[in-house]
Amino acid sequence: MTAHAETTGATVVEGKAKPRGRFPHVKVVGDLIFVSGTSSRRPDNTFVGVEVDQMGTTNLDIGAQTRAVIENIRDILAEVGADLSDVCQVTSYLVSMNDFGRYNQVYGEYFDEDGPTRTTVAVHQLPHPHLLIEIQAIAHRRGTTA
Repeated sequence: MTAHAETTGATVVEGKAKPRGRFPHVKVVGDLIFVSGTSSRRPDNTFVGVEVDQMGTTNLDIGAQTRAVIENIRDILAEVGADLSDVCQVTSYLVSMNDFGRYNQVYGEYFDEDGPTRTTVAVHQLPHPHLLIEIQAIAHRRGTTA
């Protein structure tokens, strides 16, 4: 855990895409870990799962974006000494429910019926037109007591 996370409970994780506002990637409150909405954005502000050809035709891949989002969440959790097995609740935001099948398939590579509870909702849009998905998560710190 970074010194910043230890003292304030909130941190922006080095090496991840900087939040597009004044909020942390992750905040620890007691034994709970809250991960802000996370996308497939890389630190250089490009996106996983986006291809644009020379003619400007865009191909967006919900599978690649879903995988990148979950792996970004995994990396953020590692910053505070947690991992995906500590996640207890997930909220997923999809721009199109037509992507639900492939999103669900990739999600199932990381979580099963013993994993977190989940809510998936459709939204009109996300902060960038190339984003198909954003996920926020709540995790529970291992080895803590109330």
